[in-house]
Amino acid sequence: MLIGHYQTKIDLKGRTALPVKFKQLLGKKVIITAGYEQSLMIVSIKDWQQVVGQITNQKLTLEPARATDRFLLGSAFEIDLDSQGRFIIPKYLRDYSQIKTAAVFIGVGNRVELWSEPKWTEYEKYLSKNISALGEKLSAHTSSFT
Repeated sequence: MLIGHYQTKIDLKGRTALPVKFKQLLGKKVIITAGYEQSLMIVSIKDWQQVVGQITNQKLTLEPARATDRFLLGSAFEIDLDSQGRFIIPKYLRDYSQIKTAAVFIGVGNRVELWSEPKWTEYEKYLSKNISALGEKLSAHTSSFT
């Protein structure tokens, strides 16, 4: 399971290194795509279909389903990690996520999120203020489907 968070630097070419623990679990080839809240999502090749399927397996007649497919699949790149886990974040995704010189890798179960450090700091503040209310909202939403 992918857990924890790791701060990292980004060089001028947009290169960074996946933390060793994440590289061990994800493998040498990954998919990186735009994620929610201006983060990036990194998934192993073997888990890509399952992870993206949780989000995109909706009726194509529904506009939100088509838009989500375009968002996630249209911005996806296959990445080969070098022996040290380094890779270049595609410029399109650096622009989308506003990642410049510092970033944070976040393990979230079956995927890794990559955030610009300022965006992650801002989001952490939001979480610390709102986690109780978010938990209650999620609980109410989940119980309405059972």
